[in-house]
Amino acid sequence: MERKSGNLYPLAPRVGIGAITIHEGRVLLVKRGAEPSRGLWAIPGGTLELGETMQECAAREILEETGITIKVGACIYVFDFMERDAEGKIKFHFVIVDFAGEYVSGEPKGADDADEARFVAPEELKELPVAKNTLKALKEIGFIG
Repeated sequence: MERKSGNLYPLAPRVGIGAITIHEGRVLLVKRGAEPSRGLWAIPGGTLELGETMQECAAREILEETGITIKVGACIYVFDFMERDAEGKIKFHFVIVDFAGEYVSGEPKGADDADEARFVAPEELKELPVAKNTLKALKEIGFIG
């Protein structure tokens, strides 16, 4: 497969930006409608665009995917996401930077590449197919044990 500069089979790692937004004891998650992790619940976010700050990206992506307006806080979690295909080629490679998101307004509704969006209580996470990296991030920040 020919490599290109997009997210799939990238020429170099991409920067993914998200925001962990906790409101009234529940965390804002999306059910991903696109690869990677299609069908799994995850922290909303997307790819940093040229000329955009990470904080601008976090606010834009959360609004686009969920309809929620946030105030972007400090960087709270960073990780590598790599996925290889059956032949061992790098299919996806992201450096993910998650910021704290403070809820400002809006009702969650899936949009853009998110099939669904909602605030999820810690006990509900056991009943949903949640991305492993999302669970790691939520444990790291103390949202779940």
